[in-house]
Amino acid sequence: MKSVIIHSGGLDSTVLLYHLRALGHQVEALSVNYGQRHKKELQFAARTCAELGISHEVAHLPDLARLLGGSSLTSSELEVAEGHYTADSMKTTVVPNRNMILLAVAAGHAIAQKADCVAYAAHSGDHAIYPDCRPEFADKLAEVIPLADWHKVELIRPFVAWDKAAIVHRGAELGVPFDATWSCYKGGELHCGRCGTCIERREAFHLAGVSDPTPYAADAPKLEALIEHDWRIA
Repeated sequence: MKSVIIHSGGLDSTVLLYHLRALGHQVEALSVNYGQRHKKELQFAARTCAELGISHEVAHLPDLARLLGGSSLTSSELEVAEGHYTADSMKTTVVPNRNMILLAVAAGHAIAQKADCVAYAAHSGDHAIYPDCRPEFADKLAEVIPLADWHKVELIRPFVAWDKAAIVHRGAELGVPFDATWSCYKGGELHCGRCGTCIERREAFHLAGVSDPTPYAADAPKLEALIEHDWRIA
């Protein structure tokens, strides 16, 4: 099966890439530059694909940052929220309709490449914050995407019922180099260890019982303190 994976360079999409390869898929990766402040994730995506000898394309759509305003991921005027991923403040990281746009681009590319499916790494931890990661959203798109062309492309999302710890566990089984993935929404030199996606990343390694190889900034809260405060920033 030939699959186009939306590959951000993050932990989830990198594990998805390894996961589908292990299942025998012929994998191609597509990343999207939508003007995200943490666009350094694209460097990690390119590095992973080069290491594995996987075809990697980048769709450059930086004007979307202006058109899809109101998110701290696309506006330098908004601070990236810190704390647990499920906190209501994390909704400031929602980019309006992002996944529908990314999936539409990926589906078009998959059709052009005569691929069998498009895959993305939405998981159960995303549901509370990101409407376009919910199963019902993906279910509807899974109905629509095959209607876009005479060449039918399927939408798959193997992790939609998994939590982040399960993804980390699967990545460890597959030998994923976790330190070669990027999660932090702040896009600094190192993972900040404080933003929602950093906290989620750290919690997932802890719950999965897998050593976290990620270098975090010097002022990042200690893991023990995060656990003690129920993963909130003290």
